[in-house]
Amino acid sequence: MSKDLWSALSGVLSAGAAALGRGRAEVQSRTVRAGGDTYTYQLHVPAKTEGPAPVIVFLHGITQRGAGGYLPTSGAAGAVVGGYLARVPVAVLLPQCRAGSYWSDPVMDEMVTRSLEESVKELRADESRLYLAGVSMGGYGVWSLAMQHPSRFAALVSVCGGSPLRAGERFKPVAEKVGRTPAWLFHGADDRVVPPSESRQMVAALEAAGGNVRYSEYPGIGHNVWTKVLAEKQLMPWLLSQRRA
Repeated sequence: MSKDLWSALSGVLSAGAAALGRGRAEVQSRTVRAGGDTYTYQLHVPAKTEGPAPVIVFLHGITQRGAGGYLPTSGAAGAVVGGYLARVPVAVLLPQCRAGSYWSDPVMDEMVTRSLEESVKELRADESRLYLAGVSMGGYGVWSLAMQHPSRFAALVSVCGGSPLRAGERFKPVAEKVGRTPAWLFHGADDRVVPPSESRQMVAALEAAGGNVRYSEYPGIGHNVWTKVLAEKQLMPWLLSQRRA
């Protein structure tokens, strides 16, 4: 998988890991049926948690699309992944979007939600602490899934994402569906891949709808804004403090 995506994922997860404890990580592959096809997703299973585990659903960017899972689980790369995740005592669900598809496609939505249902059931996870995070194409996916399932997630993290709606009023309908679900958006002011106006307009729409939103924009930073997300020490504690009523 790309070094940049792994940096983004580790940035989202690592900030609060030391405060939460340590355990032996395990990344496992699972399959789920959706739209008449079989999809592989990966699941980080924490070795030890205090009570039912929270679950972070992480949506990758466009270059990680494919089949079979995108996190390495063997060899040197697999050892690095396992060693890192050993510090993350929360469950992490890693679905993979098929090549040529987007997270907003109905079958991808079905695949993610069914993968989450299976993971929650398997882990006996804390359903009040299900979190949705995504980077780039995955950031767009955050808003698509949150809009389709407005009462499912306790908090949202969108990194250099934007509205999945392509025509008409693109932001207000999303904000109205998301409501007061806590959200933290990140964007680089010099992003030439996904313009920062995508996040700015989403923030404005969420604020107008009475939403619970934070926004961090970084001058001089382009699409690799995850290098700044790495430095946000409050992100993980903030995320894991959120609970769905």
